[in-house]
Amino acid sequence: MIEITDEYMDARLARVRAYPMLLLKAGPAYIPPDSRPPEQAKIIREHGRRNMQLQVEGKMPLVGPLMGLRPTVGMCVFAVPEVEARALMAEDPAVQAGIFTLEWGTWFGVPGDALPEAPPPPAKP
Repeated sequence: MIEITDEYMDARLARVRAYPMLLLKAGPAYIPPDSRPPEQAKIIREHGRRNMQLQVEGKMPLVGPLMGLRPTVGMCVFAVPEVEARALMAEDPAVQAGIFTLEWGTWFGVPGDALPEAPPPPAKP
């Protein structure tokens, strides 16, 4: 077990940096997934594909949907300057279609922190 000493805390806090973050909100055209028509489902799929591309490129290291917080339905943390992040999201097809609106903020984190890998599913007998 690691003891969280003052020195450890100070070293971590010295590395903290600000990251542009946004919350995706249900926009005026938002339809919940269980009743979403095919044309909107297609736009949402392309939104997801685009987010995966931005993640692979290292521009959006954290991204995903949220449940139980409506009207907030998703969140993203960017590793690019806010002006670039805003330009990227202005081109998002689901934002352009009014499915999502954006609420910008700042998230403070330590570079290199990451989500743990999920455990593998149990083996089938």
